[in-house]
Amino acid sequence: MNIKPLADRVLIKPVAAEEKTVGGIIIPDSAKEKPLKGHVVAVGKGTKDEEMVLKAGDNVLYGKYAGTELELEGETYLIMRQSDVLAIL
Repeated sequence: MNIKPLADRVLIKPVAAEEKTVGGIIIPDSAKEKPLKGHVVAVGKGTKDEEMVLKAGDNVLYGKYAGTELELEGETYLIMRQSDVLAIL
């Protein structure tokens, strides 16, 4: 991985959403909820005002519309500020 987040940003690999079918109905990808859980892959060094609390390997919850989605080597990641992370699991 060649991505190193800067300042108070973190790189998160979203956990795949659970597949649910109701009575044999298949829900298309566009109608599925975005996953709100993820695995921290890399973290920045923090800022002088905000210490970096997260570390690589943490499992976290984040806001529904948090972060910027990016694709690298066929995998989808989110990069967001540490303050967009709601909790460590």
